[in-house]
Amino acid sequence: MESFSESYKAAGVDVTAGYEAVELMKKHVERTRIPGMLSGLGGFGGVFAPNLGGMEEPVLVSGTDGVGTKLRLAFLMDCHNTIGIDCVAMCVNDIICGGAAPLFFLDYLAVGKNTPARVEQIVAGVAEGCVQSGCALIGGETAEMPGFYPPDEYDLAGFAVGLVDKKKMLDSQNARDGDVLVGIASSGVHSNGFSLVRRVFDLDKNPGALKTCYPALRGDSLGDVLLTPTKIYVKPVLELLKQVDVHSLCHITGGGFFENIPRALPTGVGAVIEKSAVKVLPVFQLIGEAGNIPERDMYNTFNMGVGMCAVVAPEDADRTVAILRAAGEDAYVIGRAEAGVTGVELR
Repeated sequence: MESFSESYKAAGVDVTAGYEAVELMKKHVERTRIPGMLSGLGGFGGVFAPNLGGMEEPVLVSGTDGVGTKLRLAFLMDCHNTIGIDCVAMCVNDIICGGAAPLFFLDYLAVGKNTPARVEQIVAGVAEGCVQSGCALIGGETAEMPGFYPPDEYDLAGFAVGLVDKKKMLDSQNARDGDVLVGIASSGVHSNGFSLVRRVFDLDKNPGALKTCYPALRGDSLGDVLLTPTKIYVKPVLELLKQVDVHSLCHITGGGFFENIPRALPTGVGAVIEKSAVKVLPVFQLIGEAGNIPERDMYNTFNMGVGMCAVVAPEDADRTVAILRAAGEDAYVIGRAEAGVTGVELR
């Protein structure tokens, strides 16, 4: 007998919609299949067999995150096929800062109403994020929660697990006075600061602003620019780690430069950022001007066009930039580590 409950459906939960959603997402999950992926959808736990060959002390590195209020834009624009990339990116970009290569990802999707076609779009984005980062989507959970979320809204979170040999782990204590900070360009606002963005453009009361094509955005609508998925840095950074002795890495997320760059530096060493070197993206210039936001607050909230930063010895700076550019990234020197500086100084 097939699983079905008329009483549960009357309460707002349609289990058959859940089964349909699973069938629709299977082809997307299959795109993420890599060696070690042992389980498919439907089990009680995702199963993965890591290859530990050549490792002296294997270490697992994990990260978890959600998408935050950027989801509001997806709701307003009825666009759901990229938000999953953001979810994966926020996790895998964190664990790569430990030097770990992502192995697998699991997502958690809570919906007000399970609309299979929309769930498929969301999971398609998650799968694309996994493909971009070279990890497997080995499981997840879709929870239908009527009365808790409105029918057209949802929340999305997840976690990733990566692997690194202990001797190759990155740590802030490896950085030192005089090191060079190499920034890697972001794709836009990524997945942080959207509560401020929404206030600046009054998006909750004026969602039509998302269709506005501001001159600064060179013909693109505000909504399309803001919904641009978070860049995933895993593959170019892993290539860099093979060729350069990277001292540390930082993922510039919520808290911007001031919160994240110090996390890649040891006690007593701060960061000097050359403002003239930072390639500030037009969307941040627009946000700052539209909201009359002080420069320090901008750098303390947003990535400003730099999504990740590698800390390397001065003699390795040019090579680091060259390797990242060869991998398709816009990389350039944005500053240096300096003893005696507290936190971050913009100069």
